Amino acid sequence: MVVSVPTSGTTFRLPTLGLARFQRNVETGRIEGKLTLQTPSLRTSLYVPGDRPERFDKALQSGADSVIIDLEDAVAEAVKPHARERAVDWLRSNPGMPAWVRVNNRPDLFSVDIDAISLVSSLGVVIPKADVATCTGVSLPMVALIETAAGVVQAREIASLPNVVRLALGEADLAADLGIEPSIDQREFAAIRSEIVVASAAAKIAAPAGPVFTDLDDDAGLAASSDQLRRQGFGGRSILHPKQVEAVHHAFTPTRERVVWARRVIDAFRSAESEGRGGVIVDGEFVDAAVVRRAEAVFAAGHDQE
Repeated sequence: MVVSVPTSGTTFRLPTLGLARFQRNVETGRIEGKLTLQTPSLRTSLYVPGDRPERFDKALQSGADSVIIDLEDAVAEAVKPHARERAVDWLRSNPGMPAWVRVNNRPDLFSVDIDAISLVSSLGVVIPKADVATCTGVSLPMVALIETAAGVVQAREIASLPNVVRLALGEADLAADLGIEPSIDQREFAAIRSEIVVASAAAKIAAPAGPVFTDLDDDAGLAASSDQLRRQGFGGRSILHPKQVEAVHHAFTPTRERVVWARRVIDAFRSAESEGRGGVIVDGEFVDAAVVRRAEAVFAAGHDQE
């Protein structure tokens, strides 16, 4: 099955995923002309260096919801053409895989990377150091990686572009751009994180992906950081190693108790509505339409991970 997506006078045919070996089904579609992820709860996207094709299959088997084949930071300058070729060859041989490709946002490489990826099947591209000018000319589905002051200022406009399906936050580059020295709890990024979440919600795209957690040996820190991101409105995060999958999935997956609560709230409110009432008490909590919207999101996310 494919979804035909009109983009700038052409049609980009994006395969949907229905392979038993993978846990996730990721689709795109258009809502009122806006390209969106129909399965927005991608909790993890695992980076894999583009010049290490022997790791591509291993990354997919890690349990991550998707992978990002990286042609940018993870690849040395001298082997970038080699990495692009390896990524294209693998994607051509493995159509329909839940794989993004992070391209190089540089004048000498950007168009070359985009043109090459356009010829093969992938979820789309990740645009590093995204800004409006760069993203406007891309006809593929995009995750716009916000890593600069300009990207933060333009986040709402970027999120509203037709082919941007998600925002992601890159705090390492952003810290360097802004001169920020982050605390352990990353409190210095709180306002920026909120802006990215608001921009995504206003554009009606998937909840954004949070930044990578670089300390691969700090399991407790990863769990706490991921829980913080979830509470701040993020839908998942990018990761650097397969060992991080479990903790991140745990943080972004509603507990069974939370799903049961959501079902009770939804059922009670619908019953109240049928009786002409606009609110109801559930477990001592007043429930109105706003609470129900949150419960519906929790219930959908819980079932999406089954």
